[in-house]
Amino acid sequence: MTVPVMVLQRGHHHVSRDAEQHHGGHRHQNHDNTGLDSASIKETAGHADVVVLYFPKTSNGLRRKKRCFRVPPPIQYPENYNGPFPFLIDQIYPLKSLSITGPGADEDPVGLFTIDKDTGFLYAHQTVDREKQEQYKLMVHFTDPVHGSGEEEETIEIIINIIDMNDNEPVFEQTSYVGEVAESSPKGTTVIRVKATDADEPGYYYSIVKYTILSQEPKLPSDHMFVINTVNGAIMVEDAGLDRETYPEYTLEIQAADLRGEGLTGKTKVVLKVTDSNDNAPVFTESTYRGSVDENAVGVQVVKLSVTDKDEQNTPAWNAKFKIISGDPEKLFSIETGSNKQEGIIKTAQGLDFEKSRTHTLSVIVENDVPFAIQMTTSTATVVVTVKDINEPPVFKDQQMFVQKPEELPVNSVITNCEAKDPDFAHKNTVKYKIGSDPAGWLNVDENTGLVTVKRLMDRESAFVKNDTYTALIIAYEDGVVPATGTGTLSITLEDVNDNPPFIEERNITVCRDDSTPVLLTVTDKDGPRHSAPYNVMVHEISKPNWSVQMNRDSMSVFIRLKMKQFSYMKRNVL
Repeated sequence: MTVPVMVLQRGHHHVSRDAEQHHGGHRHQNHDNTGLDSASIKETAGHADVVVLYFPKTSNGLRRKKRCFRVPPPIQYPENYNGPFPFLIDQIYPLKSLSITGPGADEDPVGLFTIDKDTGFLYAHQTVDREKQEQYKLMVHFTDPVHGSGEEEETIEIIINIIDMNDNEPVFEQTSYVGEVAESSPKGTTVIRVKATDADEPGYYYSIVKYTILSQEPKLPSDHMFVINTVNGAIMVEDAGLDRETYPEYTLEIQAADLRGEGLTGKTKVVLKVTDSNDNAPVFTESTYRGSVDENAVGVQVVKLSVTDKDEQNTPAWNAKFKIISGDPEKLFSIETGSNKQEGIIKTAQGLDFEKSRTHTLSVIVENDVPFAIQMTTSTATVVVTVKDINEPPVFKDQQMFVQKPEELPVNSVITNCEAKDPDFAHKNTVKYKIGSDPAGWLNVDENTGLVTVKRLMDRESAFVKNDTYTALIIAYEDGVVPATGTGTLSITLEDVNDNPPFIEERNITVCRDDSTPVLLTVTDKDGPRHSAPYNVMVHEISKPNWSVQMNRDSMSVFIRLKMKQFSYMKRNVL
């Protein structure tokens, strides 16, 4: 085993390899042939006359002679060393005409490193910063004596690694953070993530950051409402009780410390705004509401129901919606949310009947536009609606009355009996009747009984009859102070009788004496098909000597022909 030995002047402290390891040099052990670490280098700083002696290795036999210089491993030089300078950092085996070139020697930063051309001592002359440059590469030039052949120019590369020191505190990416947390968030919910970086050498404990929460304001309902992941900076909900209505905002002071939480520190603030969740149920301001409405009124407002809600205003968790859950099996009412989102408006969906039910009792619940974030009991109110009686008109038993009668029905014959009742039985008004519309004036109605009779003979062929039906309106009214009227429609289908003779539409014709072409005449009958065609036709006795006539094949027209040529024309023909 070969051991490098350093001999120091009297009074200097010798730092052994064991001492180096005891000092915690496990990160930056110097593996060059001198065995010097940064601590021992500091001990020899400023002593340029210190000579390091190298002893030849033992040999068990003949070996091939090698060149007498060595290629050193990377040299370690601590950053932020403040002198005294020059600072001996290593020795290159002394050869002839030693010199160095490269960044830090004859290139920027010029003069940072120098070498003694005779002894091979390598010196540093300035403080360095690893975060600016962590490594220097220098070329060492020298003359190497070659056995039996004079000298030979040689060049070797040496590397100087700058040893990291904990000279940079962690820095947060933001001087302050703003985040949001829902008040109903369960434990473990990640709210926001903070991040700090350390400019020291990555991967080593100088730059390994750990996070802690230094303070929380307010400290209610507990002083540990949040916790932070010490490794990744994630801030999470730790305790229950977030309540926007009571504590709308929290401010956390966060610390990041290197050396795994034991070194330099940086700080930031995190403002967490507690956002609203639907954790407050809307509540009716009254347990019972009362309203009234006239009977038969449709779409009329009956009552307004007001509520309160502690959640944030004008949000889905605050907006109320209402529902009728009982007391309205016939769907007589509707309910909607008012424009201010905190009141329910009940209206009539159908006309109410005072005589059927004078009051209606409804049960109404209120909820929000969004479901509750936690389990809560909904608020319920009772609504009592009073129906107000109004003077309603009489109502016909049959609003539309149909009868069928022959058109020749004699005068004073009964057509039908109209029946109407007053729904206001409490008023005990007498119902009377009158004709409302009788275009042809054919009808009478008894004022007290509603009996409809024939006033004048009816005629199916009248212009007032459409599709064999005559329509009249019958009025029923009360005998009260302010009478109300109801209307019924009477439709009379008239049965046809043979009460109209057929006739020729052309009342005057002209024929030419020399023209034997027959004239075609049209026969018409106002009665229905049962009492019209086919027709019989003949010439009147006084015209038979001069004229002849016969029915056309369609049975609806007549051929007439002139017999005697001495007659030039006939102004009138009677059949």
